[in-house]
Amino acid sequence: IMEVVYVCEWEKRPKNNHCPSIPLVCAWSCRNLIAFTTDLKNEEDDKGKRSPYTIDDVKLSHMIHIIDTEHPWDVYSINSGHREVISCLEWDQSGSRLLSADGDGEIKCWAMKEHLVNSWESIQSSSVDGDPIVALSWLHNGVKLALHVEKSGSTNFGEKFSRVKFSPSLTLFGGKPMEGWLAVTVSGLVTVSLLKPNGALLSASESLCRLRGRVALADIAFTGGGNIVVAATDGSSSSPVQFYKVCVSVVNEKCRIDTELLPSLFMRCTTDPVRRDKYPAVTHLKFLTRENSEQVLLCASSQMGSIVECWSLRKEGLPVNNIFQHRSPVVGEKQPMILKWRILSATNDLDRVSAVALPKLPISISNTDLKVASDTKFCPGLGKCFFFTVTNQSVTKKSQIIIIEVQLCFFSLFFFYSCPQLHMIRVSPSMGQMLDMNTLLRHLLFLLEYCMVTGYDWWDVLLHVQPGMVHNLVEKLHEEYMRQNQALQQVLATRIVAVKASLCKLSSATAARANDFHAKLLLIAISSTLKSLLRPHVLNTPDKSPGDRLAEICTKNTDTDIDKVMINLKTEEFVLDGPPLQSLQQLIQWVGDFVLYLLANLPNQGSIVRPGFGFLRDGPSLGMLREMMVMIRIWGLLKPGCLPIYTATSDNQDSMSLLFRLLTKLWLCSRDESHPQEPDETLLDECCLLPSQLLVPSMDWLPINDGVITKIQSKHQLRLQFGKPYTLPGLNPNSQMEIFSRSPASQRMDNLRCLHMGICPTEESKACTRCGCVTMLRSPNKTNAMKQWEQRWIKNCLCGGLWRKIPNT
Repeated sequence: IMEVVYVCEWEKRPKNNHCPSIPLVCAWSCRNLIAFTTDLKNEEDDKGKRSPYTIDDVKLSHMIHIIDTEHPWDVYSINSGHREVISCLEWDQSGSRLLSADGDGEIKCWAMKEHLVNSWESIQSSSVDGDPIVALSWLHNGVKLALHVEKSGSTNFGEKFSRVKFSPSLTLFGGKPMEGWLAVTVSGLVTVSLLKPNGALLSASESLCRLRGRVALADIAFTGGGNIVVAATDGSSSSPVQFYKVCVSVVNEKCRIDTELLPSLFMRCTTDPVRRDKYPAVTHLKFLTRENSEQVLLCASSQMGSIVECWSLRKEGLPVNNIFQHRSPVVGEKQPMILKWRILSATNDLDRVSAVALPKLPISISNTDLKVASDTKFCPGLGKCFFFTVTNQSVTKKSQIIIIEVQLCFFSLFFFYSCPQLHMIRVSPSMGQMLDMNTLLRHLLFLLEYCMVTGYDWWDVLLHVQPGMVHNLVEKLHEEYMRQNQALQQVLATRIVAVKASLCKLSSATAARANDFHAKLLLIAISSTLKSLLRPHVLNTPDKSPGDRLAEICTKNTDTDIDKVMINLKTEEFVLDGPPLQSLQQLIQWVGDFVLYLLANLPNQGSIVRPGFGFLRDGPSLGMLREMMVMIRIWGLLKPGCLPIYTATSDNQDSMSLLFRLLTKLWLCSRDESHPQEPDETLLDECCLLPSQLLVPSMDWLPINDGVITKIQSKHQLRLQFGKPYTLPGLNPNSQMEIFSRSPASQRMDNLRCLHMGICPTEESKACTRCGCVTMLRSPNKTNAMKQWEQRWIKNCLCGGLWRKIPNT
C-alpha cells in the first residue's frame, strides 16, 4: 500500500550520534509546501557545558523550516523568535501564508518575501500572554467545492465538482470575506485576530464557556452558515468531549465573540467495562475536514495501545411522552428534533497510535459515501485515514524515535523520523486493491481534473503516473477539456497546458512535448499582452475588441500575402507610441524566431522527439502566430526598430512576407483539427530552402527540471540531504533527453523576458519550482509596458508554479 520514494535528512549529527527529543509540528499546504519545526534540547559537550544543538552553525531551537516537495533539499530555516516550543502551524487557503503559535500564547503570521518560497518574513503577530495555544486556524473564506465521486464518469466538470453554498466566517462591506485567524488556549479561551484592509490587526478573546476548564486537545471546523465549531477535551477519556459554536462579528470597530455550548459526547470505550480503564487518555482529536463539523475522529491511548472512534452528529426525533401520544396532531405540526452524536465506527485494539493523517480532499464516512467508494474503487477522500502506530517493542528502544506528525494529501504522505528525517511516501490509490489500467487511469484523470478546477498543486498525483500512462492521460485530459463549455475552456486554457507539460516530463518519449507546452504558455501570454495594447479608435466601442476583430479577420482571410490581410484591418486601432513598441522588441523577436524555427524544422517532422513537433498540427497556435505576424507588420510601419531581426543571405529579402506565406500554408493544412492534411511537397521544398535564405536560430528550451519528480517514477528510494542540492545522474549520450542538455559554455536565458544573461550571470535569479523556468529577480527594464509584463509573473510562473531564489551560476 505504501512505499517510501525519498528520505531527506540533515547532513551533520551530534558527536555521540544521539538525537535530543524533537517536538515536531508539521503542516502541508495546497501548493505542496511543507513547514515543520525543530526544537532540540541542549546537550552537554565533552567539557560538561551545555550548548545548543546546531547544524551548519545554525541553532535549531524554535526553528521553522519550509521546503517544497519538488526540491526538498532547498530548506529555508527561520529563526522564529518564539520564546516557547512551537505548538501549531497552519497554512492559509492559498498556501502563501503560514501561522505559528507557541506555548507562551504568541501567534505569528509569516508571508513570502518577494513571493519566493525560500524567503519568508513575519508580517503580523498577536498574543495571549502566558496561555499556551492548543488549536489554530485561519478564518474560512467561504469557498468550498464539492467532489462528486459517483459522477466521475460524467463529461461535465460542473457535475463532477460543484460550488457549495458556504458563508465566510466574517465578511466586509459588499460580502468580501475578512481575513484573520482563531486560536484556542489551554485555559479554555478562544482568541480571534482580524486583518483589516489597512493592515491593522483587530483582536479579541472570550471564554469558550462560563466555567473555564483545562483544554488539552482541540480542533476547529466551520459550518455553511458562517459559524465556527470548536471541539475540546481535557485529555481524559472519562471526561466528555465538548463542542462549542463560536460566532465572530465586528461592532463599532471592535471584534466581538459569542460562544454557545453544543451537544457533547463520551467515548464508547469508557462505557465498555472491559476497556473502561484500559485507555485513560485522549491523544488525538480531529474533525474529518475543516468544512465538516458533524464528523469527528477520536483516539484514546495508554502507554501500550490505542483505540480510534469516529462519531457523527445527526438530527433525531425527540420522543414524546405517552400522555401526549394519543393527542390528535395539529395540522402542520412536526415532531421536535434534537442533535445527537452517534458512533459510526471504531477500531479494534491497536498498538499505540503516534499520529493520525486525514486527506485534504472533502471526505465523508457516511454509509452512502462508503458504498460509492466500494463501487467505484475510488478510495482517496472516502473513508480513508491513516493511523501510524509504534509497536511495544520499539517504544522500549531508546534508539527509535516515534513518528510525531503526519499529513496526507491525495496519494502521498510524509512523516518525520529520527534526527529529523523527512520520509515522503507514495500511497497506493487503490489501497491494496487490484485495479485494471483503465480504472487506474480514470482515477488519476479525475484527480487531475479536480486540481485544474480548484488550483491545487498536482505534484502528488504525478507520483503515481508511470511513463507508459503519460500519452493516454494527456489525450484523455484533452478530450474531457474539449467537452466543456466555451467559458470554462477559457478559464482553464493555461492550466490544462501546464498539467500536460508536467505529465510529459515523466517520460523520455514525451519530453519534447513538455517543451512545446511551455512554449505554448509563453505564446498565449505574449499574444494576450500584445492584443491588450490595441485600443478602439472611437469611444463607443462595438461588441468586439480590436483583438477579437483581428482574430476573426485572420481566420476568414486565407490569403498568403501579409499586406493583403492588413488591408482589411482598421490600422488606426494599431497606432501606438514608439517607446512601448521598442521595449517589447525582445518578445516580438521571440515570436519571429519561433516561426522561423518551426518552418525550418517542418521537413524533419518524422522525428517526434524534436521540440516544436507539437505545433505543426496545432491549428489554433499556428493561427495565433499568424495574427501576431500581422500585428507586428503593422507596428513595423510605425516603428521599424520593433521588428524582429533576421540575418538574410539577400539584401532585398522580405523575410516577414516569406515566413507569413509559408506559415499560412501550414496553418491551412491543420486548420480543421478533425481532418488535418499533410503538407504538400511544394511547402516542404520551400521550408528546406529556408536555412539557405535565413539564419535559423537555436531556440533555447527550458532546462531539464532539477526536481525529484522525474527521478522517483522508479521503485528506487532517493537519499537526500537538507541544504545539499541533489545532482542528477549523468545522461546517456544516446538518450532522447540529450537534445535538451546545456554545455557549460552555453548562454543562460531569462525565459520570461526572452533575454540572454550571459554564460556566468551575475544577476540574482529565481526559478519555477514546477517547470524550472529561470528569470532575473530584479527588473532591468524602465518602461511601463515591459514592467506590466513582468508584474504578471511576480507571484507565479507561466505554468502557475511558485518561485524560489537560486544561487548564481
